[in-house]
Amino acid sequence: MTVSQRPTVRPANPHFSSGPCAKRPGWSLQALADAAVGRSHRAKIGKAKLAEVLDRSRAILGLPDDYLIGIVPASDTGAVEMAMWSLLGERGVDMLAWESFGEGWVTDVTKQLKLSDVRVFKAEYGKLPDLGQVDFDRDVIFTWNGTTSGVRVANGDWIRDDRKGLVIADATSAVFAMDIPWKKIDVATWSWQKVLGGEGAHGMLVLSPRAVARLENYKPAWPLPKIFRMTKGGKLIDGIFKGETINTPSMIAVEDQIDSLRWAEQLGGLKALIGRSEANLKALEAWVAKSSWAAFLAEDPASRSCTSICLKIKAPFFVKLSPDDQAAAAKKIASILEKEGVAMDIGAYRDAPPGLRIWGGATVETADIEKLTPWLDWAFAQVEAEFSSKA
Repeated sequence: MTVSQRPTVRPANPHFSSGPCAKRPGWSLQALADAAVGRSHRAKIGKAKLAEVLDRSRAILGLPDDYLIGIVPASDTGAVEMAMWSLLGERGVDMLAWESFGEGWVTDVTKQLKLSDVRVFKAEYGKLPDLGQVDFDRDVIFTWNGTTSGVRVANGDWIRDDRKGLVIADATSAVFAMDIPWKKIDVATWSWQKVLGGEGAHGMLVLSPRAVARLENYKPAWPLPKIFRMTKGGKLIDGIFKGETINTPSMIAVEDQIDSLRWAEQLGGLKALIGRSEANLKALEAWVAKSSWAAFLAEDPASRSCTSICLKIKAPFFVKLSPDDQAAAAKKIASILEKEGVAMDIGAYRDAPPGLRIWGGATVETADIEKLTPWLDWAFAQVEAEFSSKA
């Protein structure tokens, strides 16, 4: 088949969005039949279901026994904000940013909290900053996986065990798909709608004993909104980490998360989830290796994400286009595939370089990635025919 020929085999599931992400294979509304709808989340049944999310998450991820895990408001964003507003200011901060969400945390710390002792280490999309510059006597904030750049840290070896500051990791596109060395992290956050394909609005927060000690022994200079408060009278509000949420959660979303966690357990737990995601990356790597027009935004394989897989376009005509035409051409590829019902929501993030972003998390079947690639070639051929005259 030439790239000009329209493929005949479609992915069984065309959902490749980077959030909310594809539901688990076989999911249906029947999975929510046992949801505690119409009941208070403070009732016995509500607390039990929230605790089940925490217990199953802890077991699958292999969290250390002395680490706390809680459900907090406003997705991963709320969890990161909660951590920054509650913990920062006790010492200087080193911030790492190589994509839009990391840039957002820099803005919050410098322009909202207005901390004076802040060092920022940035890298352009597709690359990591020099991790060797980080001073672990200071607090450190970074994204484990750059959802909008497709760049991840390869491991936690660069994080010192004898650190004096706290290490805060926005790990929303990494948890359940990558091996997180928990003892290297003091605060980790993620959201349900990523690797396990849950519904939005809820965040997860993990705290090490060192983070808890900071909460109980340090009081920020600024007022804290109610939904950020984790202490009372200088002591941790431990109910947050037992299923007593600060705000009212959706019990339908809770039920959906329980279903996702049970599915993960049936697969074989964390090792199986990581294996599925890495297999999706390998399938795209095999295709890119033969592609005349597509390349990874993350050039270094060691830092290439297996979840938010970002592609750039290297075709000669494309690189000669104006920035506006490049953006239009990339969007046209995504639009063609969405119209065909082949791939939904695979356009690059609005702040990222023009290209495509294909979710490869554990809920995506590798067979669907493999069925997608001929369609990518076909859609690109249509766009090349339209835009090459503008180069």
